[in-house]
Amino acid sequence: MSIKKYKPKTKSRRHMANVFYKSLLTKTKPEKSLTFGRKRAVGRNNAGRITTRHKGSGNKRLFREVDFKYNKIGIPYRVTSIEYDPNRTGFIGLVIYRDGEKKYILLPKGINLNEEFLTAEGAEIKTGNRMPLKDIPIGTFIYNVELKPKSGAKIARSAGNFVQVIAKDAGMVDLKMPSSEVRKVKETCWASVGEVSNEEKKLENYGKAGKSRWKGIRPTVRGTAQNPVDHPHGGGEGRQGRGRRRAVSKWGKPTGKGQKTRSPKKYSEKFIVSRRKVGKKH
Repeated sequence: MSIKKYKPKTKSRRHMANVFYKSLLTKTKPEKSLTFGRKRAVGRNNAGRITTRHKGSGNKRLFREVDFKYNKIGIPYRVTSIEYDPNRTGFIGLVIYRDGEKKYILLPKGINLNEEFLTAEGAEIKTGNRMPLKDIPIGTFIYNVELKPKSGAKIARSAGNFVQVIAKDAGMVDLKMPSSEVRKVKETCWASVGEVSNEEKKLENYGKAGKSRWKGIRPTVRGTAQNPVDHPHGGGEGRQGRGRRRAVSKWGKPTGKGQKTRSPKKYSEKFIVSRRKVGKKH
C-alpha cells in the first residue's frame, strides 16, 4: 500500500491522503526532448466559449509527448524510468527502442525497470506487450485499446483501468469496457496486455478545496441551490425538492440518477452489445 496519510495538524490535513509517489517513481525530471509547453484550453473551444464548465486556473503543466500510436512494429523496447505525468492519472515511462529512439508510453501495473517489451503480431501474451485483438486470448485484461485500426489507443488509459476480451466472432471482438458496457471492435485493432498503473489513485482524498483549485477544477454549485432563472431545479422557499420526476441538467436534458443519456442515433450504436449499467453502484 503506497497511500500516504498525514497527522491532523489542521482541519484540511485530517482526511488528506495521497499516493506516496517517492516510493514508486524512479525519475523526477522529464526527458527534455519529449516535452513542450502549451496553453491549456480550460474548458473553452476555439471561439473562446465555455463548453465544459468547472475548469480553470490550476498549476502550470509541462506536456509530455506520450506515444499512443505504437508505430514501431517488431522492434523491442526497454523501460528506463517510471515517471509522474500531471496530465494523466497513470504513470508514464521512458522507453528506449533497440534502434536508439526514445519515447514515452503509458505504463501497465506491476512494471519493473529494464523490462523489455514488444509491439508485434503474434507477440508473447505478457504484460506490456502490444498486439492485434485477434491474437489476444478470451478473458485477458488489456488497456490502450484502439477503436479503429491504426487510430491510436483511445480506450482504458486512466489509472487502474482495463478492458476484458470476452468473445470473438466474424472479424469482431467483444470487449467489456470499464463502464460495464460491452461493445464490438474490429479484430485488427491493437491493444496492450495488462492494466493501467497507479491503481491506488482512486484512494486519494484531496482534503481541502484548495487542492482542487491547484488541479484546475473550479467549484460546482448544486442546481437546487440556484435560482429558477439559472437552473430547472432552482427556486422555492427554503430547501425544496426538484419539483419534477426526472433530474435534468442546466439545459433541461436528463442527467444522472440512473437515466439513459446516450443518443439513440449515435454512429457507434450498432457496435453496442450491452449498455452500461447506470445508477448507484452497490
